[in-house]
Amino acid sequence: MNLADLRREYAKATLDESTTLADPLDQFARWFSQAQAGGTPEPNAMTLATVDADGQPSARIMLLKGVSADGFVFFTDHRSRKGVELASNPAVALVFHWGELERQVRVRGTAAIIDAAETADYYHSRPRGSRIGAWVSHQSSDLVDRAALERRCDELTRTFADGEIPVPPYWGGYRVVPQEVEFWQGRPNRLHDRILYTRSSEHAWRRVRLSP
Repeated sequence: MNLADLRREYAKATLDESTTLADPLDQFARWFSQAQAGGTPEPNAMTLATVDADGQPSARIMLLKGVSADGFVFFTDHRSRKGVELASNPAVALVFHWGELERQVRVRGTAAIIDAAETADYYHSRPRGSRIGAWVSHQSSDLVDRAALERRCDELTRTFADGEIPVPPYWGGYRVVPQEVEFWQGRPNRLHDRILYTRSSEHAWRRVRLSP
């Protein structure tokens, strides 16, 4: 396979400063709604990049579970690799890719653990199997084999058979407060549109066009 021959032209839309909203979270909500309407599978799928104590990056696909004027929310095991890395360095990057619309959104910011009540509200909205799964897995730790995981799942399914499943003490949500948000729209001849928002104060943003 010659990867150099894998190419496509982007020509579905344009992006101009005059048509973007003043707040990037509002602009994100607009694009997210369009991604949902445009048939993007799992439009809330995002790449989360973290950095460990030695400056080595890690990246993985996560699911966005909330977005508001305060930032972007996701949930995970605090003992996982990402949780350990966030404890030592809260700087993160997010990337959303909506290929059907020829769009990307890039976010740089700082992650902080959300309060327990907000975590509980989300946790109890999850399917029962997912709630048990949060107890079963010590995320990112070594596992002897798949059978050990399934035995643990069976044990906890019996343990919680007759009652409510509490939130694990090591599991919860993070909110990414953005400092930069970039909107990327594919254009012909790789002359893409890029609009970058940079936070200039708590409630104000600077908006510029970047060269593709």
